[in-house]
Amino acid sequence: MSEILDNMSFFAHKNVDLKNLNYPLKLTFKIGTLSSDFVIEDSSSNTLAYVRQKLFKFIDEIQVFADTSKQNLEFTIKANKWIDFSATYVFTDKYGNDKGRVARRGWASIWKARYDVYDQNHQLAFHIMEENAWTKVMDGLFSDIPVLGMFTGYVFNPKYIVGRPDGTKVMRLKKDPSFFGRKFTVEKIGDTHNASEDECIVLSLMMMILLERRRG
Repeated sequence: MSEILDNMSFFAHKNVDLKNLNYPLKLTFKIGTLSSDFVIEDSSSNTLAYVRQKLFKFIDEIQVFADTSKQNLEFTIKANKWIDFSATYVFTDKYGNDKGRVARRGWASIWKARYDVYDQNHQLAFHIMEENAWTKVMDGLFSDIPVLGMFTGYVFNPKYIVGRPDGTKVMRLKKDPSFFGRKFTVEKIGDTHNASEDECIVLSLMMMILLERRRG
């Protein structure tokens, strides 16, 4: 009996750990819900986080929970202004600590998506760049065609590179071939200086992927 209670206590206090990660990470969007919810798993299929976008908000707000029970809120990502393509999105943990931010590069992102990632000291740390703008364009065009649009997830799969200001590549996010384009993978292709960088990058990609899905 005591062993069962110990196990229940463990799961009740599960935390989101975005610093000690086993790559590649798998992001899978839920189908059939009004909100853009997705689950993040590591290479061993362990659930790392459940990400939920709050609906009917004038200011974008994302909640990051420990799991699908949505009982333990670990991070919040919130825009610093009303919905706008040039807003900055700030990450805070459950204690209100600043963990960094990501900003879309305004008009520069109209054709080819680009985001700037800042650390908790507000220093520019990374850029997120779309590898091939035409892939995104074709994905958006064909996804609006009835019936055919359901299968574009098997054909057009955008990729995004996370790199330092000096051009060093660190991670890649790519859309995997899947029905409705609901599956994504995050690969580590370079070195990070510390675990806090991994955390900041993954939080940035959470927000970016929701914004890019909204663009089409």
